[in-house]
Amino acid sequence: MKALHIITGLGVGGAEQQLRLLLRHMPMQCDVLTLTNPGPVAEGLRADGVRVVHLGMQGNRDLGALPRLVRFIRRGQYDLVHTHLYRACVYGRLAARLAGARATVATEHSLGEGEIEGRPLSGGVRALYLASERLGAATVAVSDTVAARLEGWGVPAARVHVVPNGIEAVRFRFEEGVRRATRARTGLPERAFVVGGVGRLVPGKRFDVLVRAVAALPGAHLLLAGDGPERAGLRRLAAELGAQSRIHLLGERDPLGDSADGRTPGIPALLAAMDVFVSPSREEAFGLAVVEALAAGLPVLHVTCPAIDDLPAAQAPGARRIGTGTEELVAALRGHMEAGARRLPPPPVVRRYDIARSARQLLDVYDLALSAAPGTAGLVRSPADPDPGPAGPSEPNAAGSNASGPAVSVPDPTASGAAVPERVPGAAAGTVVGARRKPVGPGPAESPTGTG
Repeated sequence: MKALHIITGLGVGGAEQQLRLLLRHMPMQCDVLTLTNPGPVAEGLRADGVRVVHLGMQGNRDLGALPRLVRFIRRGQYDLVHTHLYRACVYGRLAARLAGARATVATEHSLGEGEIEGRPLSGGVRALYLASERLGAATVAVSDTVAARLEGWGVPAARVHVVPNGIEAVRFRFEEGVRRATRARTGLPERAFVVGGVGRLVPGKRFDVLVRAVAALPGAHLLLAGDGPERAGLRRLAAELGAQSRIHLLGERDPLGDSADGRTPGIPALLAAMDVFVSPSREEAFGLAVVEALAAGLPVLHVTCPAIDDLPAAQAPGARRIGTGTEELVAALRGHMEAGARRLPPPPVVRRYDIARSARQLLDVYDLALSAAPGTAGLVRSPADPDPGPAGPSEPNAAGSNASGPAVSVPDPTASGAAVPERVPGAAAGTVVGARRKPVGPGPAESPTGTG
């Protein structure tokens, strides 16, 4: 089995990081083609042993990218093409059909009520999406909420499969030593009350509300990991409120761990340094950061989180849903501050969203998609592709990313280990990177991941 994942870009983002995590648990050879922006996630994928190619697309209307994409798919002789994010879904599904790919699957990672991937929806955007959706075999939604929105758009329910986002929960296990070290590295007082948030700094995330709430609590500090166009405005707001010394805007951080030199704490270490986690966004497709915070044993305050909102309260007892007002958030944070820091055991919902389980569910979708194509039965789990096995701790394949016999990964072709640029023929110079509804798969009765 050989699969190609096509994604719009590989900058730091939830969909991009989720792709990297999934490929660490897929028992097959997978290549990744990014239409634009081969950013930090491309480097991470390549470090995992995944071949990454940059198409060099110049914009949404770069129609010349389509024939290049068709030729690449045809030359690669891929059994299945999997697309991620809007532009990649539109171009990728059409290219896969023209190239004669046996099956095409698309994942919808970020569909809101009135926006897609943070941009306002229009009739044209929806029409183009629906036209291209018919060219694929299946569409994956990362939550029931996204599935309902897709069906509301007009995507047939029979074509929509819910495969939730997942995490490697073991990375987020709380350690007191990590907490102390991270607080020291980020300049936090050892006994300070620390509020945390993670996400893109865009208006829809409403981090201005979080800044105002923390500023209203003398002695409280805010760790905010993420970057985006709102960063300068949030810094100005903190200064206007006289809280600039307590509002720490950290920029983008690696969701998998600390930097290679150990100097820059990643998301797991930052979560260890926090006392309570807040997600003030009114609209989410899944709420991955909330699940990670719960895995770290943090109490969570959230406005909305599809990953847990429709589950029984016992699945996430440390999570509390709040309204959108600043005063309510201040009151909730003050309650946590007065109660003192406490760590909770990872709740059952963490096991539900184990990335290894999500990978197995995705393989089931691949089976369904390929079974509809002539001559492809059994391609997903052929003798060369071992079954991932029962649920257990979400550790990456020991042999490397997407290991499957001799196709463990695409090795670095240079003796020195330096990256060799790879360019899709015809791409512009310099556009390269180094070489339900119907949930599928097992139900909640799987064995725990060992996070508790």
